[in-house]
Amino acid sequence: LAMERLNKSSPMANLTDTQKKEIAELDSKYAARIAERELFLKGKIAEAISGGDIGAVEELEKQMSSERKALQIELEEKKEAVRKPGS
Repeated sequence: LAMERLNKSSPMANLTDTQKKEIAELDSKYAARIAERELFLKGKIAEAISGGDIGAVEELEKQMSSERKALQIELEEKKEAVRKPGS
């Protein structure tokens, strides 16, 4: 009974090995994209801090948060397409 509940709650439980591999590749790809954008923007934030531009720091932090969310949404949409091909 416990295993049955676990399988129902795990979205990976009923996927093929190919689907699991595709999802893992998407996770890896998007983790790298998010890290790349954060690294770039953190550099810009450091420049703004050293220049004393607090307004720019706040805007860059908002941009970083917004880009992270957008990439996470895009990732979830692509993973859902892998889970339900043809939809």
